[in-house]
Amino acid sequence: MPATVIVGAQWGDEGKGKVVDLLAEKSDLVARYQGGNNAGHTIVADSQTYKLHLVPSGILYPGTLCVIGTGTVVDPGALVTEIDGLESRGIVLDGLRLSGSAHLIMPYHVALDGASEMRLGRFSIGTTRRGIGPCYQDKAARIGIRAQDLLDPKILVRKLEIALEMKNEIMERIFGLPRMDAQDIADALAPMAARLAPFIADTSLLVDQALRDDKNVLLEGAQGTMLDVDHGTYPFVTSSNPIAGAACAGIGIGPTRISRVVGVSKAYATRVGEGPFPTELDDADGARMLERGNEFGTTTGRQRRCGWIDLVALRYAARLSGFTELALTKLDVLSGFPRVRICEAYRTRDGEILTEFPYHQTVFHGCTPVYRDLEGWDEDISECRGLKHLPVAARTYVETIAAAVEVPITLIGTGQGRHQVIDTVEI
Repeated sequence: MPATVIVGAQWGDEGKGKVVDLLAEKSDLVARYQGGNNAGHTIVADSQTYKLHLVPSGILYPGTLCVIGTGTVVDPGALVTEIDGLESRGIVLDGLRLSGSAHLIMPYHVALDGASEMRLGRFSIGTTRRGIGPCYQDKAARIGIRAQDLLDPKILVRKLEIALEMKNEIMERIFGLPRMDAQDIADALAPMAARLAPFIADTSLLVDQALRDDKNVLLEGAQGTMLDVDHGTYPFVTSSNPIAGAACAGIGIGPTRISRVVGVSKAYATRVGEGPFPTELDDADGARMLERGNEFGTTTGRQRRCGWIDLVALRYAARLSGFTELALTKLDVLSGFPRVRICEAYRTRDGEILTEFPYHQTVFHGCTPVYRDLEGWDEDISECRGLKHLPVAARTYVETIAAAVEVPITLIGTGQGRHQVIDTVEI
């Protein structure tokens, strides 16, 4: 059975965790294919709130195999903390597997990430300072530490020594940071290695076997399309590829194994960190979205920037990943607005109207939104479980988005709870 990929269609924080959680209920294997603990999914199940950063969302379903794939970068301390926290709440982790080829975030990655952001000052990118970017840099430079290295202490120390030859010079001479010792890092990693060793596996093979056995396989990405290192709002992006095509490399399967790509978008738009955001609101409407949507980052707690939905960017995301369907989350947040706005085009500094996402960074930074206004609705939609139960204005809003993106909307979020959704909808 072919796999399904879940992709963030905006700047991350779209509510992918809830969508993955709903689809995981019918999945045999759920795999995370990129990013690190700079991302997070918040899931509300049985009145309990779970904040997941590395462990795939399917972990809440007993018997579901959960894979942290090769394309992720893993802070071993953060993963151990997350595992311990889940087990303390009665979650069984027998089905969790960590790719032996996944790269590990080391203390010097975190130190360099924070120091680099500080040095950039007002030109900072707005990273989470968790070492994600420096870890991906070492992966590309072929001096990274991988999960499998935890299983061989001698190899681990030698690889740390090689990495630190240059890192210590950079930390000391450029940033004025103390030098680090390979053996000290290895000693600190030892208890984490013992804790993680039972989970380390050939995850590419596990996923392939599941597909061959006609199992339901769900692949989840972190962040969102507009933060893709190649296709996003560079340089204000993450250090990996959240788009659907990256699922193949991040897990270790061929593109012919994927048949369904579900894009996830909020009914409005948010962004964390620096970078352009054409529909951003600095007014009462934005403040209301922030409050009603509880728009604070799962991982960092940072306040999210809020704005109206951007259909130019959403069409771009659909093109990049080939969405077969769209999930629209947090529609309930817009209840009570007298009007709702949709950005259907951009106006450049020269007055040109663009309906396609501009490839040139300078052009995009100067774009302002061209809005289409629709009638709002006052009704509480949190109990709506069918499309026909939505207020007419809310349904019109959803239909307008689906028509503009030319992708069917098959799920609508109407509240924070696990089952506060309108499912199996096609508009």
